[in-house]
Amino acid sequence: MAAKEQGRSPRAGAMPGIIVNGAMLGLANMWPGWWAVPFLTSSTAQVMGAVNSVWIAAIVANAVYLVAGSAVVRALGGIVVAIFGLVALFRIWDLFPFDFPDSSFDWALAARILLVIAIVGSFIGIIAQLVALVRALAGLGRKGRVAHP
Repeated sequence: MAAKEQGRSPRAGAMPGIIVNGAMLGLANMWPGWWAVPFLTSSTAQVMGAVNSVWIAAIVANAVYLVAGSAVVRALGGIVVAIFGLVALFRIWDLFPFDFPDSSFDWALAARILLVIAIVGSFIGIIAQLVALVRALAGLGRKGRVAHP
């Protein structure tokens, strides 16, 4: 069921998206900042550009959704943000800016597993957004289509 049919605007999530991504960007780069997280190492500084670019891309995409919230625009925005996310995830994987000393649990392995899950999820998200884009371009997402019982 389309967002309009459920009683909400397709642009409804755009403003919360801007607020949440803006807050994450601010918290990570200002006080208390990423350096206050005890398990992040100094090499975190080398991944912050990629991580910040994801938040900025998401803010820009959501701002565009406020102006033009069509299915095509949303699918394109989702693809772009997911690609930025993949770049950041691969950068984090390469540098692995985490240190988990004095723990009986293998947190480094858990972090690697979570990174793999996030990378796979990003690829799945890109595929889903590509399908949404094709459907939107083909007119399969039109409001006036006949509903199937």
